[in-house]
Amino acid sequence: MKLVLIVVQSLIVAGSLEAKTVITASDSPEEARPSLETYMQERKQLIEKEQGCFLGSKIILNEHETIVNRCLMKLKKRELDLGYKNSFNFIPARHFFEMLENINKSALFKFIRKLPKGGVLHAHDTALGGTDLIVNATYREHLWQKGSFDDSEGPKFYFSRKSPGEDWQRVSDVRAGMTDVVYDAKIVDLFGLYDADPINTYKSIDKVWQKFQKMFFALEPLVTYEPVWRQYYYDSLQQFHDDNVHYLEFRGVLPNVYNLDGRIFNPEEVVQMYIEETDRFRESHSAFLGAKLIYAPIRFCNDTVADTYLETAVSLHQKFPNFVVGFDLVGQEDTGRPLIDFVPKLLDLPESIQFFFHAGETNWYGMNADQNLVDAILLGTKRIGHGYALVKHPHLLKEIKRRQICVEVNPISNQVLKLVQDQRNHPAAVFFSDDYPVVVSSDDPSFWRASPLSHDFFIAFLGIASARQDLRMLKQLAQNSIEYSAMTVAERKLALKSWQHYWDKAMHTLAEEIVQHGCEM
Repeated sequence: MKLVLIVVQSLIVAGSLEAKTVITASDSPEEARPSLETYMQERKQLIEKEQGCFLGSKIILNEHETIVNRCLMKLKKRELDLGYKNSFNFIPARHFFEMLENINKSALFKFIRKLPKGGVLHAHDTALGGTDLIVNATYREHLWQKGSFDDSEGPKFYFSRKSPGEDWQRVSDVRAGMTDVVYDAKIVDLFGLYDADPINTYKSIDKVWQKFQKMFFALEPLVTYEPVWRQYYYDSLQQFHDDNVHYLEFRGVLPNVYNLDGRIFNPEEVVQMYIEETDRFRESHSAFLGAKLIYAPIRFCNDTVADTYLETAVSLHQKFPNFVVGFDLVGQEDTGRPLIDFVPKLLDLPESIQFFFHAGETNWYGMNADQNLVDAILLGTKRIGHGYALVKHPHLLKEIKRRQICVEVNPISNQVLKLVQDQRNHPAAVFFSDDYPVVVSSDDPSFWRASPLSHDFFIAFLGIASARQDLRMLKQLAQNSIEYSAMTVAERKLALKSWQHYWDKAMHTLAEEIVQHGCEM
């Protein structure tokens, strides 16, 4: 029944003019309901319009991609059907630690691992490689340990030709007292958040962040020994390459790297190590497109320390303009200094230094942590790390689309660090459903026993995206990782060409396998 305006009365009340509107029902006949045929046609059109907004919806699949997509969606539907019958069995609805074994056995996960995924644009220096690389480092000579694994603060490590001081023991001697198998297991537990009962072990965001940040500090003296530093980075690149990731942009704090002679390498020398190891890796891995560093010191600092950060950022960018490509601040946003504190200093930086700020990695609304989104956008950030709180800010959502600011989504990190429990509720669903500039990354995969990118792709594709989103979404994510990278225009052009070559090759191979053997490969 239509409602129409019948009377508008003006009354003089207490010397002022008050407009009074009276609305009554009209006598016009009710509109007839549509026929079932018309209704179904309008429903079809509405669904098609909505799906036309999907990330990747503009992509047209070729013959090989169509075959691959058919198999991919069959495997996805199988997982969805299992979960729909019993949501307790749906992998993305449960904690990653609880379902890790199920993921690794999943045919869908194994399929996704085979896809060339482009690049990772959000990862951190000392959490790139798997914990096995840390275990390997503890077999090196000259490594000392102070304290026990049972201590509340855990043991400390340092490489030195002689004992660093009182109460230090050679790791080789500690190993001998408990066997290599036991010692290795303790290292894996020490430098990881993995727990069989994560819900009860980590009861709050603050608790999991306390251990998370403590691990970074404990790990530093172990990985910052120069030979380990170089090998860890090189082997991390190998693990990314093995996961079909061919490009990397990582945040680095540039800690004090040292050698047995007691020399402390300055930030420029540490960056040079990265460049040398990247070049060495590329010499034997033609598919790998390279790596770049975003200098990202800790946001827990006073103004004097902040000044040294910015001086370092300027000097590094001047010396390595095509490797040190930007600046960020890292650390828990809820408890760290907000971006607004640094704005006066950041505005004075040369415009050639790009910003890639962490912002909105929080569940709070209207607090400093999510207000970081405002400052990140106004400062001209090229990408936003996490952006978890963005969906609570409708105007900022419009701005990131208008300015083409890419959001770096890290699904598993957001769950492990207790922003989201059930990935079906992850706000990135909005980004995937309406073709926002977005990439999927892995943040700190080694700390939760994840692969460099495939586990996050799996969770995003199965748990966050629509059940109807398909290979086109994964292809778009890979393309976005190059399009929104910090590469130069010329580098991006070459990178897209290279990625397309390996993508087409993978599609051809997979399509042939599917035709010959079906989806169960």
